[in-house]
Amino acid sequence: MWASPVTLSGTQVSLAPLAQTHAEDLAEASADGNLSALWYTMIPSPAEVPAEIDGGLALQENGSMVPFAILDATGRAVGMTTYMNIDAANQRLEIGSTWYRKSLQRSGLNTECKLLMLSHAFEGLGAIAVEFRTHVINHQSRRAIERLGARPDGILRAHMKMANGTIRDTAVYSITASEWPTVRAHLTFQMEKHQS
Repeated sequence: MWASPVTLSGTQVSLAPLAQTHAEDLAEASADGNLSALWYTMIPSPAEVPAEIDGGLALQENGSMVPFAILDATGRAVGMTTYMNIDAANQRLEIGSTWYRKSLQRSGLNTECKLLMLSHAFEGLGAIAVEFRTHVINHQSRRAIERLGARPDGILRAHMKMANGTIRDTAVYSITASEWPTVRAHLTFQMEKHQS
C-alpha cells in the first residue's frame, strides 16, 4: 500500500495507528463539549466510538484510509484524524475526519498534528496534493484549514447526505507539493509562536 499505518511523533502531540485500545479515551474526548451534538460534523458520540474505530480499520484494510488516534504529551488519546480518500495512482489523499476534545481546541495541537501529517504525506509518501474538506457552514473548520495555508478549490454543491437528513455542500481546499515548503515554514513558525 502507498499509505500505511505509521506513528508520527512531535513535541506536544503524537499520532498513533488507531486501535480499540484508544476507545475509552476517545469516548471521554467526545463527551468533552458534547461534540457529537454539532449537527454539521460527523463526530461520534461516546457510545459510537468503538464502531467508529471498527469502521476506520475496515477502510484501512481496503486501502482507502489510514486512521490515527491523536495523543497528547501524556499518551492520552484526545482526538482522531485520518488520511482518507487515498488515491495511490495519483498520489493524492485527504486529511479529514479530524476532531479534538473541546478543552484542547485552539491549543496548538492541531498545528503540530497537521505539520506531522503533511510532512509525512509530502516528504514520506511523495504526495502531489493533500486535500481538506468540510461542511460549507462549518466556519471554525474552514478558518482552521485556511490558517494552515490550504487554498480553496471550490464548493461541491449537494455533495452528501448528513445523518439528520440535510444535504451538505462541501468546501474543498488543497495544498500542492510545490506549495508545501512555504506551508511548512508557516506551520513551523506558528507552532514555535504557540510554544513561546
